[in-house]
Amino acid sequence: QVQLVESGGGLVQPGGSLRLSCAASGRMFSIYPMGWYRQPPGNQRELVATITGGGIANLADSVKGRFTISRDNAKNTVDLQMNSLKPEDTAVYYCYVRAGLTNYWGQGTQVTVSS
Repeated sequence: QVQLVESGGGLVQPGGSLRLSCAASGRMFSIYPMGWYRQPPGNQRELVATITGGGIANLADSVKGRFTISRDNAKNTVDLQMNSLKPEDTAVYYCYVRAGLTNYWGQGTQVTVSS
């Protein structure tokens, strides 16, 4: 059974940093895109960052220059390094894998940016 487990969320002050990690189990996803979405309070889920199996990254304009996505195919993990956090980054962050026609999702981790 496929399972994605996120960790690393929490409360941070504006300008601070957090690192989110996602560990996948149940099958290997080294050839498939992985990434992160987020859902701010009262809003729809939005794409934050993706990374291909070969390591090509794509980030939303709102986080470019502040967030970095990386993956370790041997460990079946994908990380999101978030720097210079802003209050508008507050959201539940979800890890996902797009394995062909099937999308797998984590349960989400809360990130709150507030002073």
